[in-house]
Amino acid sequence: MTRVDAATAEVEAHQRNALYLLSALCMVFMTLVVAIQPLFLRNVLNISFETAGAVNANVQVVTEVLDLFIFAYLGYLSDRIGRVRIIVAGFLVATVGAVIAPLSPWIGGASVGALVVYYVSRVVMSAGSGAVWPQLSALAGDFSDEGSRARLMSNTAFMMAFGVTLVYAVLMQIPGHAGIAVTMLLTAGISLAGAWLARKFLVDVAPRTCETSIPWRAVWDLVRAEPRLRLAFASSLFARSDMVFVGLFLMLWFIYFADLIKVGQAEAAAKAGMLIGLMGAVVMLSIPVWRSFIERFGRIQAVILGMMLSALGFIMLGFVVNPFDWFIVLPILLVSAGQAGCFVAPQILTVDHAPRDLLGSVLGAFNVVGCLGIIFFVQIGGFLFDYIGPPAPFVFTGVGNLIISAYALRLLKREARGGNGGDAPGDDGVA
Repeated sequence: MTRVDAATAEVEAHQRNALYLLSALCMVFMTLVVAIQPLFLRNVLNISFETAGAVNANVQVVTEVLDLFIFAYLGYLSDRIGRVRIIVAGFLVATVGAVIAPLSPWIGGASVGALVVYYVSRVVMSAGSGAVWPQLSALAGDFSDEGSRARLMSNTAFMMAFGVTLVYAVLMQIPGHAGIAVTMLLTAGISLAGAWLARKFLVDVAPRTCETSIPWRAVWDLVRAEPRLRLAFASSLFARSDMVFVGLFLMLWFIYFADLIKVGQAEAAAKAGMLIGLMGAVVMLSIPVWRSFIERFGRIQAVILGMMLSALGFIMLGFVVNPFDWFIVLPILLVSAGQAGCFVAPQILTVDHAPRDLLGSVLGAFNVVGCLGIIFFVQIGGFLFDYIGPPAPFVFTGVGNLIISAYALRLLKREARGGNGGDAPGDDGVA
C-alpha cells in the first residue's frame, strides 16, 4: 500500500460525511450572500436600475481580487500546516462579515457610506469563505486515491450543488416572509455552525511540504509539462465563473425587469430563486451521471460535453426577452446539465496530476485562475448588462465556453494521434 493509499484508508466514514456536510454549508453561505445582494442593494441601499449591473458586478469583482491572494497563499499554507485550521478560521472570519452586512445602512449612514460598509463586509465574507471551500476541495483530494477519486469528488460536488439548490429553492423565499435582514443574518449562523463542525470532525491526512515559500515555479513547471493540467486550468478560467455569473445576473434580470411589469421585488426574487434552484437541482441530480460518464469515458470527454451543453444554454438565453416567460427554463436546463461536468472534471484532472505534498498549492493556483475568470466575465458582464441588455452577459460567457470545448477537443485528438488513447477506461492518464 502506498503512502497516499495508507492515508486515505485511515479516513473514517464520519469524517467523509463531515466533509460532505461542510461542502453543502459552505456553498449555502456563499450562494446566499450572492443571491441576497441584488435585493439588498435595490431595496435597502436604493441602487438604481441604470447602475445596477456595474455596482453588483463591482462588489463581486472586489471580493474576487482579494481571493486571488487568499487562494495563492492559503493553498501553500495548507500544505505546510494542514487544511483544518484554515477551514475553521475561515468560517469564523466569514461570520464577522455576515453580521456587518445587514447593519451597513446604520454603520455607514448615507447611501454612499452604507455602500462602502457593505463592500467591506463582502470583502470580509469573501476572505472567510475563500479560505474554506478550496481547502474542502483539497481535503476531498487528500481523502481519495486514484480508484475512489471520481466518486469522492463527485459526492463533494453533489453536496455543493445541494447547497446551491437549497438556497434558491428554499432560503430565498425567506425575504418575502421574514425580511431581508433576517435572511442575511442567517448566513452568520451557517458559518458559525461550519466552524464548529470542521473543528470537531475533520482531520488532516496529507503529507506536509518542505517548501518555505509559495512554489510558483514548481506549479508552473507542472502546468507547462502536462497538457491535461493546462486544460484543467483553462477550464477554470472560463467556467468557474458560470455559477456565480448565473446567480448574480439572473437575479438582477428578474428584480429589475419586475419594475417594468409591475411585479413586487420580493416576488421577483422568489421566482428567480426558484429558477436558479431548479438549476441547482439539475446540477445536483446530474452529478452522479457525470461521475459514471467520467469513469467510463474520461475526464477530457466530460469537459468537452459539459462546456458544449453550457455554451448552448447560455447562447439560447440571448433570445429571451422576458425572464418570467416559461421559455427560459429550456436554456437554464442546458446550462445546468453542462455545469456539473465543467465543475467536477477539471478539479479531478488537477488532483490527478498534482504531487500529494503540493496539492494545496496546485489547487490554489487552479483557483487563482478561476478568480481571474470571474473578475473578467463578471466585470464585462456587468457593463454588457447595463449597456446592451440583460441577455448579453450570458451570450458572452457562452462563447467563452465554446472556446474551451474546442481546445479540449483538439487536445483529445492530439492524444489519439499520439497513441495515448485519451481518457479510455482503465487508462485515465493519471500520473
